[in-house]
Amino acid sequence: MRECPDHFYQQSAVIPVRYQGDQLQVMLISSRKGKRWVVPKGVIEPALTAEASAGKEALEEAGIRGVILPQLLGRFQYEKWGDTCTVQVFVMQVTEVMERWLEDFRSRIWLDVASAAKRMEEPALREMMTSRLPEMLAAQGVA
Repeated sequence: MRECPDHFYQQSAVIPVRYQGDQLQVMLISSRKGKRWVVPKGVIEPALTAEASAGKEALEEAGIRGVILPQLLGRFQYEKWGDTCTVQVFVMQVTEVMERWLEDFRSRIWLDVASAAKRMEEPALREMMTSRLPEMLAAQGVA
């Protein structure tokens, strides 16, 4: 028996990226309780697309704005609220980092891709960061 409305089980996330010189960096944020490093993620709002919801979560949780690339990086699933949540993962080229934001109790850190992946607990996100992310950015001509 599901504990939440059906739409709670459809979620979206962004992997925020930027280049410092020629080095690709990924922003991680602390989880709500501050025990893990994560990327902005949340429920796809019924009135929004998956991409728009991911952008909204990035603004609320990480205090960032940017361009969400149109191609889906991947999907992963995890167990929560008595069932399986499916998360669509997008890439955001960060254009603005705010000093104050809604959930500014969260810490933020920019890391190179390998270091960011090592801090991620979710195996599917680690794989997306280390193999699919660089390939996708190269294919899109993002540098």
